[in-house]
Amino acid sequence: MINQLIECVPNISEGRRPEVVSACVEAVASVEGVKVLHFTSDYDHNRTVITFVGEPERVVEAAVRLCKKAGELIDLTRHTGEHPRMGAVDVCPFIPVKNVTAEEIVEIAVTAGKRIYEEAGIPVYLYEKAASAPHRVNLADVRRGQFEGLPEKTKLPEWQPDFGNGYHPTAGITIVGAREFLIAFNIELDTNDVEIAKKIAKTIRFSSGGYPCVKALGLMLHETDTAQVSINFTDYKTTSLYTVVDKVREEAEKYGTTVKCTELIGLSPMKALIDSAAHYLKIRDFDYDNQVFENHLL
Repeated sequence: MINQLIECVPNISEGRRPEVVSACVEAVASVEGVKVLHFTSDYDHNRTVITFVGEPERVVEAAVRLCKKAGELIDLTRHTGEHPRMGAVDVCPFIPVKNVTAEEIVEIAVTAGKRIYEEAGIPVYLYEKAASAPHRVNLADVRRGQFEGLPEKTKLPEWQPDFGNGYHPTAGITIVGAREFLIAFNIELDTNDVEIAKKIAKTIRFSSGGYPCVKALGLMLHETDTAQVSINFTDYKTTSLYTVVDKVREEAEKYGTTVKCTELIGLSPMKALIDSAAHYLKIRDFDYDNQVFENHLL
């Protein structure tokens, strides 16, 4: 019987070479007791998101093995992609699922960060709830300058890694953290004008005066010649998916375009999707707990 369960959702800086992605996923799956739930790659972002769960010690072991394998196979001096990145394993967050406290998940992240440096030789920054200083809480602040900016960034006293010194010459720095469930959600616009996507992203993200718990970037998908608003919902209960989709649709119309499609990256809690379905179906007095069939199953 599993007493504690945590999730890990590392993002690796590779989305174009299936053989490298497979080797990284296999490194995770090689740990007994760890279950890989999902992985997805994006060519334009040149990035893969892997989701796996298990008991804390096993999940940490899987994260360390992943960093070792990614460090061997991914060379950021040769890497290009639309998504910002600082490491071969760019971010490695740990999320509590069952019987794990906020304090414990921070300890787990710190343990993982220490082991990643000691065993994979890749320096580590800690972020979100595991951050060692206020200026390291926000992922965007930690990753600012990306891999190419590390030679100068790591000379600054305030940006020394939490574990290790400097940065790995090809694998950069891995950013390890503890956080709650995050939904990665992209909205493609029916235009190839990336400036429109950037303006909309600025409107909706919290740091620019938009919605709480929403982070967003405007990016260009060269493979499909499409502008994209790339969004992270750090708390879908505070700001729902449908609230932001409606706003993006409204803003897009102002610029003479429309929402072409949306994309879910990785996994999402069922409630976030059903809440959106209920909104668009205009279900009166919808009761998620009592009116969703699966919630009554043991």
